[in-house]
Amino acid sequence: MLLDRLQSFARAQPQTTAVAQWGGLVYKVAGKMFLMLVLDGQVLEAVVFKCTPEEFDELTAHDGIVQAPYCAKRMWVKVEDLAALPEPQLTARIRRSYELVAAKLPKKTRVQLGLV
Repeated sequence: MLLDRLQSFARAQPQTTAVAQWGGLVYKVAGKMFLMLVLDGQVLEAVVFKCTPEEFDELTAHDGIVQAPYCAKRMWVKVEDLAALPEPQLTARIRRSYELVAAKLPKKTRVQLGLV
């Protein structure tokens, strides 16, 4: 099941925590969100992750991928149609989101977490 695989993949990122928040599971590094799995009960409805402005334009050109509501404009996307990205591309985007968020952490925090 895709939900289980995405949960396992997200948890495998270094220093990741997960909380039930905003109607889904939110994955964070040092308290900063890098992924949200939007759920309806135990059914995966959508995936939200961070991207660069250039990636945003590329991703939102696909049907089924939109700007994530309530998130920074042109920096977060919501994959509403899970068929819009094949699973290997989706996991690569999640990893990229993690890297983007981790890179913005203060150097001291990155060192403490072993991310440097």
